[in-house]
Amino acid sequence: MQIKETALCDHAASELIALSADWEAEDSCYGYRKNEYSSLEGNRIFVAEENGEIIAYLFGHLRKSKNQGAVVPDGTEYFEVEELYVKPEWRSRGVGSALFRYMETRVRPEAEYLMLGTATKNFRAILHFYIDELGMEFWSARLFKRL
Repeated sequence: MQIKETALCDHAASELIALSADWEAEDSCYGYRKNEYSSLEGNRIFVAEENGEIIAYLFGHLRKSKNQGAVVPDGTEYFEVEELYVKPEWRSRGVGSALFRYMETRVRPEAEYLMLGTATKNFRAILHFYIDELGMEFWSARLFKRL
């Protein structure tokens, strides 16, 4: 398996959009819709490949905090992970963890924190992954109830 940061080009975009369509079809996240090219623009993109095929991707972007004083001081540089997806047949094999850790090393010089949100339907598994396996801390939650 090879992990790398990649530039957005038509070939990479079409592969990532196809994978995001697979993710949408899984119906594992509330409200998730497949990406469009514009969803990927302006993001740093990291991929895991096996035999030239993308088996997982992560993308996000650098930001400066604003009005997040309860979490980090205003003006703090952080990297916001927008999406992390691993093809089902590659899950529970360390691919997502390796991809995440690679991204950490690449953004560490520019960012003081990593942040992400999730809309997963299996919050126990995702919290285990991010907290227990990757060492993230749970700082806040947004809960919803349809009326």
